[in-house]
Amino acid sequence: MRRLFIFDFDGVIADSLSLYEKLVRTNLERIGSPVIATREEFLDLFDSNFYESLRERGVDMKAFNDAVMEASSGIDYRQIRPVDGLFPVITALASNNTLIVISSNISSVIQNFLSRHGCDGIFAAVLGADFMLSKTRKIEHTMEKWRAECDSTYYVGDTVGDIREGKAACVKTVAATWGWHPKERFEGVGADFVVDTPEDLLSI
Repeated sequence: MRRLFIFDFDGVIADSLSLYEKLVRTNLERIGSPVIATREEFLDLFDSNFYESLRERGVDMKAFNDAVMEASSGIDYRQIRPVDGLFPVITALASNNTLIVISSNISSVIQNFLSRHGCDGIFAAVLGADFMLSKTRKIEHTMEKWRAECDSTYYVGDTVGDIREGKAACVKTVAATWGWHPKERFEGVGADFVVDTPEDLLSI
């Protein structure tokens, strides 16, 4: 049976924590909302939906998104590297499954990254923050478009917020512990699978 695998981007596919943290912190300061001061506070933003976390902290989301879009043209995204060992795994999965990327990042950044690393055609779609902000809604949209059932849809994320949004969409959730949130942070969240290496995805 062909299954639907939905992947988060930052932390799961791309090793981008330092760059993304700097981008967020810098642009929060630019708009006068320095709501995070440490990496731990940055990671706390991903205990739920990233954008909802910012809203709850009083951030003007239009101002923030405008600042990020303006700044993104001056960032050298080539410094982002793929997660070790992931591309052979997704290539294998794509041979008999449908793969999608959903992310809080910008779709064009993700697509350029995938092209740069020879992954054109592996993912059927890339849905970034410029499509919808809610990952739950993006998962539901993807399932409807590809006519997938909950039991045959898997969302691979690396934060507690990813797992919560996947569960809200009633899909199988996969916590990737090589990403931004450590393994112990997923305790009690109820992920259907916890994987420590990309190769573990092939056993799901």
